[in-house]
Amino acid sequence: MINKKMAAVSIAALMAVSLVGCGGSNNAAPKEEVKEPVKEEVATPTSTPTEPEATKLTGDFEIQYFVGGYGDKWWKKVIAEFQAANPDLKVKESGGPKINDQMKPRWIGGTPPDFVYIDGAGLNDRQMVEDDQLEDLTDWLKDAKNIDGDLIKDILAQPAQEFDGKVYNIPLVLNSWGMFWNKALFKEKGWAEPTDFDSFLAVSEKIKADGVTPFIHTGKYPYYINGSVLYPAIVSANNDDFSILQDMAANKVEAFESPAVLTALNKIVALRDKGFIDKASIQINHTDSQMLFLQNKDAFIPNGLWLPNEMSKDVPAGFEFGFIPSVTQSAGGKVVANTSTATVAIAKKAKNKDAAKAFLQFIFSKGQASQWAELSGAPSNIKGDISASNAPSHVKDAAKYLTDPNTVVIPTITYNADVDKAMMDATDALTISTITPEEWVKRVTDVVKKVSK
Repeated sequence: MINKKMAAVSIAALMAVSLVGCGGSNNAAPKEEVKEPVKEEVATPTSTPTEPEATKLTGDFEIQYFVGGYGDKWWKKVIAEFQAANPDLKVKESGGPKINDQMKPRWIGGTPPDFVYIDGAGLNDRQMVEDDQLEDLTDWLKDAKNIDGDLIKDILAQPAQEFDGKVYNIPLVLNSWGMFWNKALFKEKGWAEPTDFDSFLAVSEKIKADGVTPFIHTGKYPYYINGSVLYPAIVSANNDDFSILQDMAANKVEAFESPAVLTALNKIVALRDKGFIDKASIQINHTDSQMLFLQNKDAFIPNGLWLPNEMSKDVPAGFEFGFIPSVTQSAGGKVVANTSTATVAIAKKAKNKDAAKAFLQFIFSKGQASQWAELSGAPSNIKGDISASNAPSHVKDAAKYLTDPNTVVIPTITYNADVDKAMMDATDALTISTITPEEWVKRVTDVVKKVSK
């Protein structure tokens, strides 16, 4: 999925996570969802506000949401519940895989919907702020409580990003990049699930000996391998300090020339030279690589937490997703989680801002956190225990790692577009032996110097 949103985070903030598809990253691949825009429906609410609005909500209220890797089940259900709790309000849903393009003329023309979920191609929070399209929520968020009476800002796993000291959008979805495998296949074959780079290499040797290719990635969208393998490896090699990635995002040449970057690149070289990388990777997109993985043609795939939901129609019976945020750490080292978010906001020119704010209070509750995890197959950005929920096992695995105090959580980071492309292209070249790690650094720093002039 494309255009995921950035926000700072701390490990403590991720306690009891209830969570980009693709969902939640700035570089996600295009969704291949075929659903039509959602129509209104009404359902009996599973919960009602404990602190109802003093003023009854009336009038028209329009919600725009993108339908991609996370699907639309949660949106349909939560909107139906909100409608049932506010019968005098006329809620209109504008949702679908192409909704961002369909609604663009209205945003440009000054007649946007009241509420927007900022995810998928065609929407970028920073651009929307710069274009003065979003409501300033800074003062409202300071005291805003959800329907349970909790301060919304206190229950966010990742806090809202600030633009020049102001808040315009709030993170709803929390994603982590990482490595996936089929637990059922590993159990059948007697393969050990990886916990670090040494065990990853060791089991990959056994996998290869058993006639299965150990690793496939999405060569057409190299940010999958960068987000899941390269960046965590850089952080691990930098004594678990993710500030090196922030320095890279700030276009500091010395950060790219750090020994930690070469150490990380050489881990990709190790996978390449041992013959662990599927040679088909370089030319295929996300769904093609994911299909080969689901067919057990390849044992591991780097991806985001939206993967199981995005491919739900193609998952074979008995397939059980295993997940770990990183496999590039040394034995005994800390797991590194590279995270991203997708956000929600209110249009500055919304006609029903009261309803939009009430909807924010409705969706940012712990009950909705569990419901999101169950229906979207990904963690929510709302803190809460989902261990007893019906959330998929890989989501619970992600929550386990993200709540572990030994996990290093990388805040979502945006790189200069030209530098980002240079890194992706260079990584692809590295995986097929076209360049060396040193040449990777040279290629990228040449671009860094150019954009910094």
